[in-house]
Amino acid sequence: MRRRDARTWSRLRADNAAWLGPWEATLPRGGGQPATSYVGMIGTLRRRARMGQAMPFVLTWDDEMVGMLTVNGITWGSARWAALGYWVASSHAGRSITPTAVALVTDHLLTTVGLHRVEISIRPENAASLRVVDKLGFTEIGLAKRYLHIAGDWRDHRVFQLLAEDVPGGLVARLDRT
Repeated sequence: MRRRDARTWSRLRADNAAWLGPWEATLPRGGGQPATSYVGMIGTLRRRARMGQAMPFVLTWDDEMVGMLTVNGITWGSARWAALGYWVASSHAGRSITPTAVALVTDHLLTTVGLHRVEISIRPENAASLRVVDKLGFTEIGLAKRYLHIAGDWRDHRVFQLLAEDVPGGLVARLDRT
């Protein structure tokens, strides 16, 4: 993520506010202050990345920013897992950008980084995201009641995982076969 992408990112977020709003995390009352600017957001993400807690990625199409994928909650020790969150502009939905990005980042996490498990949590109503985990073969492990604060309330999420041993040949190879 580059500071000079601020205008593009702001335009994407404004143009896709209605498309992303039902799925975007919000802060509950007393939950602190959200990042108020793109520069503030990337500063926070870069700081968390340096500490080994997160990895931010920009999704592109023809060298144009069209979305974002963030690895959060990187946990080491005996757990060795992380959670993925992502969004893509409505104008680029359905082009396999998100499944490809999730596959590439998951392979990176399970091989190069050395994690054992990758998790994705999705609201039950989010059909587009559910197609992503279905296409990639993530395993549903349960329902997390009132898991994340979204649109002013605590929302349930379906939780999916992929383990390193689930994809010995890599997730990109699995996606290529489908």
